[in-house]
Amino acid sequence: MNLLFQSRYFSSYQSDRDRKFVFDCGHKCIQLSFCQLLAFRQKVLRIDLDAHFTGENKHGIEILVLCNKEHILVFDTHQVIDLKEFMKGTFAMLELNSLVV
Repeated sequence: MNLLFQSRYFSSYQSDRDRKFVFDCGHKCIQLSFCQLLAFRQKVLRIDLDAHFTGENKHGIEILVLCNKEHILVFDTHQVIDLKEFMKGTFAMLELNSLVV
């Protein structure tokens, strides 16, 4: 397992042998195929961060369901901000790795 990217709350790993990715959010590690990782990224990109600060999302909680409802993740506002940056970093590293190989 190779570390792909790490942020304050999250880490991502890539396994060339299994062709899988692992999303580690501290208390849970989730194995994802590339398609599932893309779907996860789309869910993260759709999160309206402005709603956390304008009062529309007064509780400051986001709930994401992954992999055909196999995993449920709950994030607070700080984690959502970090998660958005984490996804950008993870896919930037994937792109860099594809240029190196």
